[in-house]
Amino acid sequence: MNLRALAAKAIFEVLEKGVSLSVALPEQQKHLTSGKDKALLAEICYGVMRTLPQIEKRISECLAKPLKGKQRIIHQLLIIGCYQLYFTRIPSHAAISETAEACRQLKFEGMVKVVNGVLRNIQRQLSPLSTESDTLSYNTPAWLIKRLKEAYPEQWQDIIQQSHERPPMWLRNNRLSQGRTEYLAALADLEIEASEGSSADAILLAHPKDVATLPRFHDGAASVQDGAAQWAATLLAPQANELILDACAAPGGKSCHLLELEPSIKLVAVDFDAKRLERVQQNLDRLSLKAELIHGDAANIDSWWQGGQFDRILLDAPCSATGVIRRHPDIKWLRKNHDIEELAELQQQILDHCWKWLKPGGTLLYATCSILPQENRDQISAFLARTTDAKLDTLSQQHSPQDIGWQITPGQDNMDGFYYARLLKATD
Repeated sequence: MNLRALAAKAIFEVLEKGVSLSVALPEQQKHLTSGKDKALLAEICYGVMRTLPQIEKRISECLAKPLKGKQRIIHQLLIIGCYQLYFTRIPSHAAISETAEACRQLKFEGMVKVVNGVLRNIQRQLSPLSTESDTLSYNTPAWLIKRLKEAYPEQWQDIIQQSHERPPMWLRNNRLSQGRTEYLAALADLEIEASEGSSADAILLAHPKDVATLPRFHDGAASVQDGAAQWAATLLAPQANELILDACAAPGGKSCHLLELEPSIKLVAVDFDAKRLERVQQNLDRLSLKAELIHGDAANIDSWWQGGQFDRILLDAPCSATGVIRRHPDIKWLRKNHDIEELAELQQQILDHCWKWLKPGGTLLYATCSILPQENRDQISAFLARTTDAKLDTLSQQHSPQDIGWQITPGQDNMDGFYYARLLKATD
């Protein structure tokens, strides 16, 4: 099956069935053998997600009536064709002919003329894409634009722009394997340009690389992890022989970092998703680290834990992921406005429950990859108001000591959007 047909299938899964692109795309890449073809498939799928409103508007202008039901996959195919014409260097004739052939391979022979006609019409009149609304101007849903305007009145446009940029590639040096300076030298020996990040183990690559080309990657010398996410283990600051809970652990990057910082800890890593928990084990195995993995609910620790309270808890809470849209542009179309309040309620439940399992004098680090106050600053403010034995520990990275936690916005120091609040539990 040709590449455009595979792209249509992946995009159909996302837009019509609500499957994340990180799941849908690899399923279609399995049908390709060439690394170059896999990269092009990813480029098309991610590009469509970044520019969806404008492309859909252009397609609708060229269709006599909307495609519905089983024909929706042909609608996705038209989106793919339009994206190629506007945003790639693929020759127009090749983009159109390959997209029309995909129509045949998807067993819609009767729609080939429609696909050909629409795309040739667009090619002849490659007029500027519409910007008649904020959604079209910023290729972002109206509800999210509204929330960003309210939260960041001076910088919402920059945040959206940063969310459209292609993300950089960060590495986390494994200090159990070598020092960061040593690993930077190993990268330089292979002519891989890189620089230090602001946290102790972070390395920023000047250009993304296949991990197979990185020095001793498969032997555990380094891991791929965004610079913002690398602050989690550092801010939690594990100490020797402590009992630590990673409450929503998958895919395991933060669990592994905690063990790299202090190998003597007893780490309990729990996640609600059994499939994603397998990823945690894979990461631990590659790095030769050990933790107790549990398939369970962080909002109901009582049901799966018979041990004592934890010295430290990392709560990387389920969230809207609005801080990582540049890595996962499908988030814009999978998330809905009402999800934010529902997620905030879930975060509250997990936070309150985890607090009960934290030792007096213990530390809980609350983290999200969201940039919305409802999930971050407002969440922690409400928690502090109702929890008498909780105190907010000011982080040196905060913009102001008066801030409630540390909000990182997308693109800040080349990092993803992230939020951290460190909470201390009073002693009895």
